[in-house]
Amino acid sequence: MDSSDSKILSEVRDLTHIERIGAHSPIRGLGADDDLEPRQVSQGMVGQIKARRGAAIYCQMIKEGQMSGKSILIAGPPGTGKTAIAKGMSEQLGKDTPFTSMSGSEIFSLEMGKTEALSQAFRKSMGVRIKEETELIEGEVVEVEIDRPADGSGAKTGKIVVKTTDIETQYDLGNKMIEQLIKQKVQAGDVITIDKSSGRLTKQGRSFTRARDFDATASDVKFVQCPEGELQKRKEVVHTVSLHEIDVINSRQQGFMALFAGDTGEIKSEVRDQINTKVADWREQGKAEIIPGVLFIDEVHMLDIECFSFINRALEAELAPVVVMATNRGITKIRGTDYMSPHGMPVDLLDRLLIIPTNNYSEKELNLILKQRCEEEDVDMEDKALTTLTKTALNTSLRYAIQMIISASLVAKKRKSQVVSVKDIKRVYSLFLDEKRSTTYLQDYQEQFMFNVPTEQKTQARVAKSPENVTDKVAVKQGEEMQVN
Repeated sequence: MDSSDSKILSEVRDLTHIERIGAHSPIRGLGADDDLEPRQVSQGMVGQIKARRGAAIYCQMIKEGQMSGKSILIAGPPGTGKTAIAKGMSEQLGKDTPFTSMSGSEIFSLEMGKTEALSQAFRKSMGVRIKEETELIEGEVVEVEIDRPADGSGAKTGKIVVKTTDIETQYDLGNKMIEQLIKQKVQAGDVITIDKSSGRLTKQGRSFTRARDFDATASDVKFVQCPEGELQKRKEVVHTVSLHEIDVINSRQQGFMALFAGDTGEIKSEVRDQINTKVADWREQGKAEIIPGVLFIDEVHMLDIECFSFINRALEAELAPVVVMATNRGITKIRGTDYMSPHGMPVDLLDRLLIIPTNNYSEKELNLILKQRCEEEDVDMEDKALTTLTKTALNTSLRYAIQMIISASLVAKKRKSQVVSVKDIKRVYSLFLDEKRSTTYLQDYQEQFMFNVPTEQKTQARVAKSPENVTDKVAVKQGEEMQVN
């Protein structure tokens, strides 16, 4: 292998490790113990002990099925972990509990009515666990043989030998089953399940009898016991789907494929009423169980009075999820009206909510969050640089400081260093403005280029920039739209 080949392999190897790190990638739960008491640093969560304790209690009540149709509001300043708490709740509830996340502002950008968009969001957050009996073939694969025509034409043929602890049987394979076997890389020693009605093949894991094999085994391989008894047996299979998925399947000609197309459109209320009636019948017959999920609405102050009225009524419905809202507004106008209200929400809706407050992080908590973020982004940073970055977060915002991490890492690599130092942090700070410095910059720019503006307006602009007036403006803003402490 020459040097050019090794260089290509090196580039390919580097590319395979590229992955997207989201804003809340480290969040794996609420970081609470079995007594619902949050730990200071756990599962990607730092601080906000009271807020996380309230969220953990709420999650426990959701799991026990006692909170359908209820709602909570997470209120606090920007960058205090409101969305992180909601993400932690979704992780805490597990995969079986539906969790839908949306922003209040996206309601107005969808190609459907506001109430229809909210209806679909509500229905996506309600799960239905459907139970049915089906006939299965379950056993350990003894041998797989697939014959391919030598000329490449014609269909593949093959056979598979499957056994339990009591019986062994050979089956002939069709094209569909052969494709599934090849796709899932089924081999001798795998324990498989085949649904006879749908022909779906599922690989359960490797048999314990193959645990001592010397061939390479991946770390995530699951070892299971070889099934006992008959190969063909009847089992109760459980499927969990959302009400919205049932709506789409029953309201579109393409049925299930409409879910993948994304163009679900508006769904008639008659269809939903029929589905609600059918689901109620299934519940009475013991064939289905309702799973109240969670609908998270961020920036809830961006909704208008019509949306709030819909939510107020929808919470009273029998099939309603838990609605978790988040806002960083104080006393401000309800959108679509001239009325001032706490958090920009109607008082009658606020009366239905339990409000969880979040507070600004302390310097120590900011340090822990940034340290955790450096580990997540695989950035080595000196202790002094981390201290400088923490002070920057304290004086500007946590979001600004988090974005500085990878930028400072690139600056460090530019000078052939793998460790971020204080001068790299200062370099990035000089290149990118935060919100406060951006405001000052715009004010200076506006004054500098007011060529055609009368002298009186220039004077007024300078007076408005004076420290006394700036302080007054901040005080007014705190009274109207400031974040909740």
